[in-house]
Amino acid sequence: MPTERDTRLPLPEPVRRLWSIARRLTLLYFCATAVLLLLAAGYLYVGAQRSLARSDRALVAGKLRVMQGLLLENHGQAGVLENEVEHEASSNELFRYYMRVLDARGRVLIETTGMAGLLPVLVFPEPVRVTTGDPPIVERQVGPDRTYLLLAAELEAGPAGQDRRILHIALDVAHNTAVLARYRWRLLVVLGSGLVFAAAVGMMVTRLGLRPLRAIAQSTQRITASNLTERLNPGQWPTELRELATDFDAMRDRLQESFSRLNEFSADIAHALRNPINNLRGEAEVALAQERSPAEYQQILASSLEEYERLARLIDGLLFIARTDNPNATIEHSVITARREMDAVQEFYEALANEKQITVICEGDARLTGDPMLLRRAVSNLLANALKHTPPAGRVVISAHNTADGAAEVRVSDTGSGIAPEHRARVFDRFYQANKSRDQISQGAGLGLAIVRSIMQLHKGRAEIVSEPGRGTTMVLRFPALN
Repeated sequence: MPTERDTRLPLPEPVRRLWSIARRLTLLYFCATAVLLLLAAGYLYVGAQRSLARSDRALVAGKLRVMQGLLLENHGQAGVLENEVEHEASSNELFRYYMRVLDARGRVLIETTGMAGLLPVLVFPEPVRVTTGDPPIVERQVGPDRTYLLLAAELEAGPAGQDRRILHIALDVAHNTAVLARYRWRLLVVLGSGLVFAAAVGMMVTRLGLRPLRAIAQSTQRITASNLTERLNPGQWPTELRELATDFDAMRDRLQESFSRLNEFSADIAHALRNPINNLRGEAEVALAQERSPAEYQQILASSLEEYERLARLIDGLLFIARTDNPNATIEHSVITARREMDAVQEFYEALANEKQITVICEGDARLTGDPMLLRRAVSNLLANALKHTPPAGRVVISAHNTADGAAEVRVSDTGSGIAPEHRARVFDRFYQANKSRDQISQGAGLGLAIVRSIMQLHKGRAEIVSEPGRGTTMVLRFPALN
């Protein structure tokens, strides 16, 4: 037995709320701008950091070369060295650096004021003898918030370079931290302002860019069954939307054509059904007006039966055309010998042709692919139409042959009255009849040739007409080449 759990109604699936195109484009624009600004800010920050580091190391290397020259040229002149070591270093306001000169035994000869307490000798690395290149510069943190670039070099002193001196140079780089902190803050301000500006501009640009789409949407909202004449005119839209506008106009053309055909089809059906129904109603009213003999009732029923048969043929034809008009409709293809189907149709209409004193001849043969029953129906409709419009002692020829490219043609030619030029373009339309007389209406509903055209469309072929008033008509069925 079903449990309570089994009888519960399934829960509805949650509705996914998708973002609008404007919101998505704005977000994408914002993210792209954010990534670009972050990369630019990172690049500028790293560049500034490296530039400061290069400048500091260049300053230390420059002081090394200055002291190297002074020791070689002014050996023993304490005043010059004191001025450079004590006064120049202590009076520089932009860069705080310290220098110390020691003899070969490591005794301090001269140093910048206050250097002994801040940077004792043991803080510096082992001195490196200077030959061609500069000795390594070491960055070291000596105390809290105190970072220095340290250099220790062994230099030649004296005019002949007979003496040795040890030079210590220390550059305070703590100021770089403050400079970079201020730079980071400015970059953050610029980055934040840029992101806000990017979001606002992205929203505005997106709205402006999507304005043509909104115009197209508003135009499509005005489409109704009674308003299909409005067009988008692709030439006035941007390049990206021209294809969309062209497709919309093509869709409206198809809709307008379909509605026109539907309206015309509905009117034709109403007209085609009205005649037999009026006939049946009139006969019934006449039969009920007074007492009739059995023979009279039998005659009325026979006449009504003819109208019923006509209605049945009409409905059958309409259903067939409706099925073949379906774009997904397909047929079973097989190799057909056209002559066999032509002979079968000739045999079926032989009695009618003899009654009308019309000669029907079959000539030639062809091989084609398609449905044999549909081919027989198409030829039958053409032959029936030819017999209808051919006078007594006339002639109808059914022929078939293969063309040089492998295609097939089936022709039905008669010696009838022919078709006037103004009617040839519409003879394959539904319910169309060139002769609107009562006799013609009673014989057919105007669906025979429309069915032929539908059959040829299913076979990927076409139906054509060649006619000359007073000299007869030739109907041509062209089938594609064998695969």
